[in-house]
Amino acid sequence: MAAAALVTENFKFMSLFFKSKDVMIFNGLIALGTVAGQTAYNVFAFHCPCSSGRNYIYGLAAIGVPALALFLVGIMMNTNTWDLLSECRLRQCRKLSGASAFALLGNIIGRAIVAPLTWVVISLLQGQAYTCALSEFIDPSTLEGFPSGQLPEVMAKFPCQESVPKELQGFWVEIERRLKFESQLIGWLLVAGMSLTVFVMLCMKRCSSPLGYQQEDYWSVYRSNEKTLFQRTAAVHARLLAAENIKSFFGFVALEKEEKEELAEHQSANPICSTDWNRVTGVYLYREKNGLPLYSRLNKWATYSQENNLEALEKEMDVLS
Repeated sequence: MAAAALVTENFKFMSLFFKSKDVMIFNGLIALGTVAGQTAYNVFAFHCPCSSGRNYIYGLAAIGVPALALFLVGIMMNTNTWDLLSECRLRQCRKLSGASAFALLGNIIGRAIVAPLTWVVISLLQGQAYTCALSEFIDPSTLEGFPSGQLPEVMAKFPCQESVPKELQGFWVEIERRLKFESQLIGWLLVAGMSLTVFVMLCMKRCSSPLGYQQEDYWSVYRSNEKTLFQRTAAVHARLLAAENIKSFFGFVALEKEEKEELAEHQSANPICSTDWNRVTGVYLYREKNGLPLYSRLNKWATYSQENNLEALEKEMDVLS
């Protein structure tokens, strides 16, 4: 039982990555967009230099640099990245256990890696960048009937058919076929590895999650609604507070009709103290109180605030999970 509890404790956070179907749909859209971008790049922008020493650098750069850029963009676009930074800034990560840190980093990296992996796989399956990068490293002795003593400078010209010497034009098809075979083989092996990894993670998630499927689905819906309503309410609150401050300075505030109706409906906006902002900001995974689930830091803050127990509120809001 202890071992089972330990496994559950260590891996229950894996549900973060797969808790929502929206994540899979979003990842699919990212992959499709990346495929379109990579295809357009190969058609309109990829031009192998066909020069020894440059092919290798250009080919690897065409695969690796866009993938790295997409990975960094994915990291920056993931809200969990900033939640983790906020957690470390506000609470020095003292409540961030190894299991939760692993899950959060896995969530951040797992989502960010979809686009770069797609770029790399499509590049390998199309084979242009790989052919450009490795053409100069082909051993002429492995090609039947190929003249001996050919320098890498000559082999580097094969990605550009029009640059190949006339006496070697007959070997162009064979060299291209060999390099594309290697490139596509690596690409398919990468696809197989990715598929196996996703399958294993799904199995681990299903086996170790403390929540049932329906509750996980409910949690996803709750978090989505909370985020939407929080952002919408925060925008209105900030607008009302700004209007009050501007009115106190100028004596009036120029509002649109809809904004006037909004101001009349909500009357005023009270400033929120930094302590409360910090309490609802940062990493949150899952917690229960007397058997009742707390689905977010805001949910936990509201639950303990209703009890008017400041000591319990301070203690619980400092807990990660």
